[in-house]
Amino acid sequence: MARGNADRLRPRQHAAAGLWWFDRRKPGAHGIILVASVVVMTGTDYRVYFAATQLINFLLGPATVALAVPLARSARLVKENLLGVALALLAGSVTSILSGIGLVWLFGGSRTVALSMAPKAATTPIAAAVSSQIGGMPALTATLAIVGGIVAAVVGRKMLTALNVNDWRAHGLAAGIAGSGIAAAQVAACNELGAAFAAVGIGLNGVLVGLVVPLVVQLWKS
Repeated sequence: MARGNADRLRPRQHAAAGLWWFDRRKPGAHGIILVASVVVMTGTDYRVYFAATQLINFLLGPATVALAVPLARSARLVKENLLGVALALLAGSVTSILSGIGLVWLFGGSRTVALSMAPKAATTPIAAAVSSQIGGMPALTATLAIVGGIVAAVVGRKMLTALNVNDWRAHGLAAGIAGSGIAAAQVAACNELGAAFAAVGIGLNGVLVGLVVPLVVQLWKS
């Protein structure tokens, strides 16, 4: 009987340990370092690794779409704040696009790198798709989007709290506009209203990036 109880408790202990690790140790960054180290040490070709992880890449889409559930539950509140959402979205998205291109240009980077940098604020699947359409390098764009998402998850909430911004709507929207699925998941675990605004930010920012980046590229050519 005692052994049976121990067996039943073990999954709970593992779950508790996993939650503690997620909350305290920022598993996104650790996971990337661990996977990259294994790939390098085993000499695995990136194309082989990418082919073997297609399922994970595919699941990024459904994971993003799943944020529509809290959005549907809080649709009325989102509509009431539509003007503020639109202004924040426009400011955040355009700033990210132009600053990304500007930084590459300032440090003497190539046009291809600049085009890869431009859509980085969108969530990874959208950013990579936009990059491939405008002549960037989707793999580089995906890397930049992931790193940016991790940075947003690590410092985003702390920065907003330090600035005395405690409204969960602002926290969720900031995570979404940063294109950070990790930050959005953190907000969603704490507050459903924040999750709704994170969904708005991720979805609409993806649309805006898909519209603005090609326009900027066309203006850059002329």
